[in-house]
Amino acid sequence: MPPRTFNGDPEGTREELMQATYRALREHGYADLTIERIGEEFEKSVSLVYHHYGGKDELLVDFLGFMLEEFEAASDVDDDADPRERLWTALDRARSGPLDEDAEFTSALTELRVQAAHDPAYREQFDRTDRLFRERYAEIIRSGIERGVFREVDPESVADLLVTTVDGAILQVATTDRPVDPALDELEAYVRTRLLEDGVDDRSSS
Repeated sequence: MPPRTFNGDPEGTREELMQATYRALREHGYADLTIERIGEEFEKSVSLVYHHYGGKDELLVDFLGFMLEEFEAASDVDDDADPRERLWTALDRARSGPLDEDAEFTSALTELRVQAAHDPAYREQFDRTDRLFRERYAEIIRSGIERGVFREVDPESVADLLVTTVDGAILQVATTDRPVDPALDELEAYVRTRLLEDGVDDRSSS
């Protein structure tokens, strides 16, 4: 899911440029994206883009870093919240966020992830992003174990499974016509049977 700042009023030149990059990336995808096309979405001079970035890849790597910063700022953790609710909310966002709300942007992000196969700068950004999600999932799971609502599992291993499955679902949405609901339904079944202490999904009663 793109940061909310992509739809709001930008605060400063960098946010304005990030919004322009978002719009151009959705419209053109990675392969057909150029600094000039980003400049068409940018109210200031395109020369200003070149002043800050040497090319589109340098700009896009910063764009990925910006998205991560925005996500971190918008996802403050309430330590008192029920770990079960926090985990279900995180999984619901995975299903209703990039998988449903913005197909063009999801496809464009998949193109950017492919660049990480041979470009260390892209790889570093996606490593940071995946690491953040793994840490968030693992923290929720540790909290649930401490409170007795999750079973004794290895939090890091379960977090790896959750992130890998969601990443795979996003890739499938962007590159095939196969539905992802069966895989995500099975992931939620895993949470109920492997993770929840009582094996009950109590979201409907919360």
